[in-house]
Amino acid sequence: MAAVSAAPLAAVNGAAKMASVSPAYLESSRVKETKALISELCRQFYHLGWVSGTGGSIAVRVHDDSIPRQQQLIVMSPSGLQKERMEDDDMYVLSSSGSVLSEPLTKPWPYKPPKCSDSSPVFLKAYQMRNAGAVIHSHGMESCLVTMINPLSKEFRITHMEMIKGIQGHGYYDELVVPIIENTAHERELTDSLAEAIKAYPKTTAVLVRNHGIYVWGDSWISAKTQASAESYHYLFDAAIKLHQLGMDWSTPSHGPIHHLNGVVGTHRSAKISAKAGTLSSNKEIEPSRRCIVLDIEGTTTPISFVTDVLFPYARDNVGRHLELTFDTAETQDDIKLLQAQVQEDLENGVLGAIPIPSDGEKEDVIGALVANVDAMIKADRKITSLKQLQGHIWRTGFQNKEIEGIVFDDVPEALEKWHSLGIKVYIYSSGSRLAQRLLFGNTAYGDLRKYLSGFFDTAVGNKKETKSYIEITQSLGVDNPSDILFVTDVYQEATAAKAAGLEVIISIRPGNGPLPDNHGFKTIQSFSEI
Repeated sequence: MAAVSAAPLAAVNGAAKMASVSPAYLESSRVKETKALISELCRQFYHLGWVSGTGGSIAVRVHDDSIPRQQQLIVMSPSGLQKERMEDDDMYVLSSSGSVLSEPLTKPWPYKPPKCSDSSPVFLKAYQMRNAGAVIHSHGMESCLVTMINPLSKEFRITHMEMIKGIQGHGYYDELVVPIIENTAHERELTDSLAEAIKAYPKTTAVLVRNHGIYVWGDSWISAKTQASAESYHYLFDAAIKLHQLGMDWSTPSHGPIHHLNGVVGTHRSAKISAKAGTLSSNKEIEPSRRCIVLDIEGTTTPISFVTDVLFPYARDNVGRHLELTFDTAETQDDIKLLQAQVQEDLENGVLGAIPIPSDGEKEDVIGALVANVDAMIKADRKITSLKQLQGHIWRTGFQNKEIEGIVFDDVPEALEKWHSLGIKVYIYSSGSRLAQRLLFGNTAYGDLRKYLSGFFDTAVGNKKETKSYIEITQSLGVDNPSDILFVTDVYQEATAAKAAGLEVIISIRPGNGPLPDNHGFKTIQSFSEI
């Protein structure tokens, strides 16, 4: 197959004009199939209301295993043409750098001369910064209106909605955050602000443009349409608008009513709660002391003894039974692969208690080696993903069978409910897996407390004693200043790391917690009622 080459030329409509490429490749089945696909998608998106008039656009990479992904051609729908009447030959073909390699022929009156999409430089940013396989630009009404509800907001946030699972890397209990950038007179002028948003929100697969629409990207056109996913985003935007019309807050776990104060309606975003909760400003809005609270679990919401005397022993005592019953499942095979990799690293580093796991031995031998390694890891209180993931799966069975019940201090449920009613977002950050965190708070003597929680962080964001972990959390929460976040923990090293990242920090003093250094310099509490 001929190699694709394109010499940089003068920019026209945001892309370079007519560079050279093999004519045979431009007429290849791969390019033709991609053009036909975009024509079909344009018609579908027109009927969904995403590309009305001549607005909106789609760009898809020409998938070809013989060409490195970053060098694959890009097929893009044109500007100024009715999307529902799009034909295969109306498409532009661009090099990976944005050079126009092929353009459509001019059609007779009343059609306008062909023009490459004004969004092409914006599309290219998503390709370059996210290695995208497809980008969808929608003018859907939902994506436009949802940016107008709060004209000062720089983000769209929503949680506890089933369709959040349709967005890559998100689950039902997670908070979805989509950055909002301001509109400009010409779409190409959005390029820099979109690039800044992509950089500031490394996990996002979309950027909203106020009063305009949304850019969504994915690994492939299927991912961008249904898995990244444009369809899920539009559904969630529509849900948020409808909930707002009903006077309900889509950004909180319970989706309860938007707070009323002396007849004044406002969401928690515009409400201002004073540091001395209960005082009002002259415009009768509540003045917020902080936007978010992040809580540690062990020694903060939950006695250390529950973890050491209940959870750890249960996991250790049930490793063999769990592996025996679930050995052939994809989930357990994934757990085993992670453990094998960790044990191999431990063996190379001479970690005490590590023994080889047979890669192709008998099932009983593999399970026996796994049990021995896990027992040693638990005794050493290792904070490693492979162990935490397996423990979470074992504990899930225990909670489901009512063999375990989550324990929290008596003051925790009331505090969570109070913060939730004030519109303060509460998150958990623990070395335990997110699954384990959800199980603990979802199965307590006080019922399911997850309705008061907006999200969960584990060691996937980093070690709890490292400052960069709290910087990552700050970026994920999207607050204006790190000091908008209060972090509560019982561990001095964690408190120090969070403070270095700019967070406000309080140390929890609970029965059974370890001693603190003299003159540690942090505010301390013995109950959440003191916050």
